[in-house]
Amino acid sequence: MYNLHCHSLLSDGALLPSEICRRFEAKGYKVIAITDHADISNIKRVVSEIVEFSRAWPKNRIKVFPGIELTHIPPEQFKPLVKYARAHGIKIVIGHGETVIEPVVKGTNRKAIEAGVDILAHPGLILAEDVKLAKKNGVFLELTSRRGHSRTNEHVVRQALKCGAGLILNMDAHLPEDIITPAELRRIGLDAGLSAEQVEKIYKEEAKFIRSL
Repeated sequence: MYNLHCHSLLSDGALLPSEICRRFEAKGYKVIAITDHADISNIKRVVSEIVEFSRAWPKNRIKVFPGIELTHIPPEQFKPLVKYARAHGIKIVIGHGETVIEPVVKGTNRKAIEAGVDILAHPGLILAEDVKLAKKNGVFLELTSRRGHSRTNEHVVRQALKCGAGLILNMDAHLPEDIITPAELRRIGLDAGLSAEQVEKIYKEEAKFIRSL
């Protein structure tokens, strides 16, 4: 089982990366990504620290990928910041999408997809043309367990199924209580309108993506 979106105290999370790893490990997860919030002001520090942590983490424990979530950035900054992150060891880049509960700049979904993020987090009431571009560019659209952001999960499912875009199930965990069991995370997909078979397909595609990293 996998979760590729969570935050440590390197940004606005409550836990050290080591504790995040142990808590996910204890829940039965095999792979996670720590994806702290970044913009131009802190990207050098966050990238350096999370890459250093990931390289030092024991190989016989839960697999941890270094990631970032580019958050509330001016949309035109996605391309250079994605390029910087990848050049400096980041394996998973998330774009903070147009959630309905925050004042994200309109057009952020499009620019993040165009820039080649791996995952578009909580993309809100994403437009059909942006879903089609996500499919073309191989960008996963996130279904999230995070309160508030999850309000539009059903909309994201409907749009993705129409266009054949890839989906991913994530927690966007910031606090210990945000870390739910694999069964609870699967339930997020079912509650959003997916069948059990469709949830399994999501995990198969995610496993393929993880193997490519």
